[in-house]
Amino acid sequence: MNYSIAIAEDNKAYLNSFMHKIKECKQLDLLFTAANGRICLEQLKGSPDHLLPQVIFMDLEMPEMDGVETISIAKALYPQIHFIVLTVLDDDEKVFDAIKAGASGYLLKHEPAAVLVEAIISVMEYQGAPMSPGIARKALNLLSMSKMNDAGNEKNNKAIPKIITEREEEILKHIVSGWDAKRIASSLDISVNTVRNHIANIYQKLQVQSKAQIMQMAHKNKWF
Repeated sequence: MNYSIAIAEDNKAYLNSFMHKIKECKQLDLLFTAANGRICLEQLKGSPDHLLPQVIFMDLEMPEMDGVETISIAKALYPQIHFIVLTVLDDDEKVFDAIKAGASGYLLKHEPAAVLVEAIISVMEYQGAPMSPGIARKALNLLSMSKMNDAGNEKNNKAIPKIITEREEEILKHIVSGWDAKRIASSLDISVNTVRNHIANIYQKLQVQSKAQIMQMAHKNKWF
C-alpha cells in the first residue's frame, strides 16, 4: 500500500537528507515540500480530500510560522492529516507543545528511512504515536507533570496563534460570539470597512474561508 506524504522543512541539508531517504521507499509518494508553515498551509488550501497528504513531517523551528502553530491550525482544518515532528533536539517544551497541538508522532531527524516508514504505518494503520526512544521517555514525564499541573483547572486552552494581532484577537472573539461587522465596528469605535479588512486578514492567517470554520477552530482549541 502506498502512502502520500509531505514535509515542511526550511533547512536545505535536512530536506535533502529526508528526500534521499524517501527515494529508498517505493511505497511513499511525496506530494510537496514547504519551507515554512505558511507555505505548507497554502499548499493544503483548496485541495480535495483525496489529494491531501496522509502524513506531513513537520520541522518545528521555521521562519514566518513555526511547526507548532502550523500543526495547531492545520489539525482544526484537516483533522484527517497526521503530523509527525522531525527535530534535532528532544527539547522538553517543544515536545509538550507539539503534542498539545496535535502531533501524532515525534522523531529525531537522524532516524533511517525504515523508521520513517514504520512511523507512517503506525499512525495510519494502528492509530499509534511513534516516538524516538529518548523523546518517548520525556513525553511520559511531561504527561505526568501536566496532569499534576492541570489538576483543578477547568479548561486546558490552546493559545491563539501568535500571527494574530491584539486587535484581530478582539475581533475574532466577537466573530465567535456571533457578532456581525457593523456591531463589531460600533463596539470598537472603528469603521465597518476596517473591521472587514481585519476579518479578511484573520481568514488569511488562519487559512479559513467562513465564520463557521473560525467558530469550529475556536471551539476545538478553547480559545475563548
